[in-house]
Amino acid sequence: MNNLTEHWIDYLNERYGFAVNAKNISKRELSQAFPELTKEEIDSPLEDEKFGLTFKVRPYSAECLKHMIDDGHEISIVTAHNNRTVGTKFDWLLSNFPFLSRNDIIITSKKQKIIGDALIDDAIHNLGGGNYFKILFDRPDNRDYDAKANGMVRVYTLKEAYEVIKEVLL
Repeated sequence: MNNLTEHWIDYLNERYGFAVNAKNISKRELSQAFPELTKEEIDSPLEDEKFGLTFKVRPYSAECLKHMIDDGHEISIVTAHNNRTVGTKFDWLLSNFPFLSRNDIIITSKKQKIIGDALIDDAIHNLGGGNYFKILFDRPDNRDYDAKANGMVRVYTLKEAYEVIKEVLL
């Protein structure tokens, strides 16, 4: 739904004077891309309340989610939490996806606890072990991962994810 990794890298580049390109990162662990920074420095954007307000919405995400809802599907946005930025996350989601309500947003650090038909995520660790159909959203940092061998379907757009859901689950 948003550009977290790219935005995170842009933040670190600007703050610390680097020129790392998100497209060149093949692992989710940003310490490999920014070896000069401490873990605290790398994680600092996640503690910044303003960081989440400037995420860009991925193209067609809002339209696709609205289409799913209009087709009668119950949609829940499952997102990780940070006590300092949880309000910002709600604000960003509700302002960019006005057809959602606070009741449609689930904050958790363990997505495997969620019960549902499908989970779409770009982080492998969020999909593994869960009791739902697993859809891996393609990102440069997960391209080397064999989604199919691990019971996941790789997609490149939210529209494609919805097509997979309709084909497999309906």
